[in-house]
Amino acid sequence: MTAPPTDNQRPPRDGGVAFLLAQLGAHAAAAFAERIRPLELTPPQAGVLRRVGQVPGQSQRGLADALGMHPPRLVALIDELEDRGLVTRARDPDDRRNYAISLTDEGGRTLAELARVARDHEVAITAALEGDERAQLLVLLRRLAEEQNLPPGVHPGFRRMGRRG
Repeated sequence: MTAPPTDNQRPPRDGGVAFLLAQLGAHAAAAFAERIRPLELTPPQAGVLRRVGQVPGQSQRGLADALGMHPPRLVALIDELEDRGLVTRARDPDDRRNYAISLTDEGGRTLAELARVARDHEVAITAALEGDERAQLLVLLRRLAEEQNLPPGVHPGFRRMGRRG
């Protein structure tokens, strides 16, 4: 017969750090999706647009690798963004098998608006914190993400997109 757990062995009533991170992450992701809805973007489209803005002219393959996503799913996202006039594809002059992806002028304007929405979202999500607390939380979260080998600025949801099983 085992002894009942002591107070410091019981999970906290709020679920502990991992649960709270997951709870806040799910809440933040849903709230962000709502905030970008007026831009007529989905979160995956927003992530791709952001990455294209960071590395203009990157190949589709390089973009898929950077995001850790299934290449055919990325092609579908690029198709959607291209149909909206936000990105362009151009043959890479050094390797005609590759397409270089870049923002259009409209894509640049949309990315700027997306950045504004993202800043407002961050302020709203961290409203309960003072400036120094927000900075400390950011340092701690970056340390945790690094220790877990998460690529900076890449949502882990991209890795699951378009995969089976």
